[in-house]
Amino acid sequence: MLSVGMKHIMKFGVMVLLLITFGWMVPTSAHADKKKNAPAQAKPSDGLNWVDGVPDFTTIVFPPAPSVPRIRYLDYFASSLPELPKAERQKQKAGWMDRLAGVDPNEGDKKVAKVRYHLFAPYGVAVDSKGLLYIADTKVGAVFIFNTENDHVELIKAGVDAQFKNIFGLAMDDADHLFVADAGRHEILEFDATHKYVGAFGFHDLRAPCGIAIDSENRFFYVADPELDQVVVFNADTHAVLRKFGTTGKNHTLTDAGNFSKPTNVAVGKDGNVYVVDTLNDRVEIFDADGNFIRTFGQNGDAVGNFARPKGITVDSDGHVWVADAMLNRIQVFTPEGQVLMSFGGYGIGPAQFQALTGLTFDAKRNRLFAAEQIFGRVQMFRYYTDEEARIEIAKRRAGKSDEAAIKAKPEEVKSGPQLKPPPEAKP
Repeated sequence: MLSVGMKHIMKFGVMVLLLITFGWMVPTSAHADKKKNAPAQAKPSDGLNWVDGVPDFTTIVFPPAPSVPRIRYLDYFASSLPELPKAERQKQKAGWMDRLAGVDPNEGDKKVAKVRYHLFAPYGVAVDSKGLLYIADTKVGAVFIFNTENDHVELIKAGVDAQFKNIFGLAMDDADHLFVADAGRHEILEFDATHKYVGAFGFHDLRAPCGIAIDSENRFFYVADPELDQVVVFNADTHAVLRKFGTTGKNHTLTDAGNFSKPTNVAVGKDGNVYVVDTLNDRVEIFDADGNFIRTFGQNGDAVGNFARPKGITVDSDGHVWVADAMLNRIQVFTPEGQVLMSFGGYGIGPAQFQALTGLTFDAKRNRLFAAEQIFGRVQMFRYYTDEEARIEIAKRRAGKSDEAAIKAKPEEVKSGPQLKPPPEAKP
């Protein structure tokens, strides 16, 4: 197994090579190899910490210094890491009996190359109680299961572990049962905590299920169906249909409040309210647990608080609503009422940059945010700093006890962050 340090060197090495390829990094001197004792190159002024010539991307935070962070970049997941070659051992010389029998005395040391699994077009994301990350890949047709500590990857494979056709959204319940929305099968598939197939439901009520969410308190199971222009609500235990939001059969033309034009994803707040991404109307609609319309926020545009093609949505442990925009390549944070608090991202291949954002999920147990992007085929992981951590840090700063070291501390050591507040009007 790779050490944590070696894992980071390999993964960030790949990131650095990509950034160099696309001209993002600071260029090196063209004459660096002409003098053996040439003066050391100046430290790049990119705001990153550099350790032994390797940038530490976990210093990327939002909002940036001098503010204390509310969100910090941690890592990304795209494929299983290769096994490093072990030191070559002394080969045994074949004796006359080995040669006569055609036996290779070193055969036991030979290994079949380990298969590496790569994301191609990730969409839905979910996290179980153990912190494992589940990713539905719409092109590979499999659910990837990443150990976020060591990048070990398992798969729930189509044709082997399940009969997937066209998978999108994921959701995890309190018993670590995984639910997969399969638009090709027109139903929701369920797997137990050991990743064994349990059963499916919704075939007669769904056309192309996409985003899904579970209200564990009220025992509701929500499915956003962009082809029906509806959100279908099932009983989370019996899987019977309880109600539907929206009007179907209007060919994605409805724009009035309470109706949808291709709703793609859904999330549930701590109060039971339901947040639905109404993608073609570039807005988020809010309903109560009984299906009554409450309000909407967002409109078409690129200003802060607006959307161009919203997709993923999730709610954090403080009740903030996070929305991913596939066209603007940014994530925005809102209050439950729809007031914009913060925006970060932008087009690119670097950390905290995105291309075609899709699914979002929040790991409340560990305060981690995961964001999937289809074009670059990866899922990025961030650390969220809670309102309570923010209050502690604000109090420390007012008392004069905070310093720059708190900002540059390792992610697991940081215990604070500033209060989220609406950003000033600016270009996104």
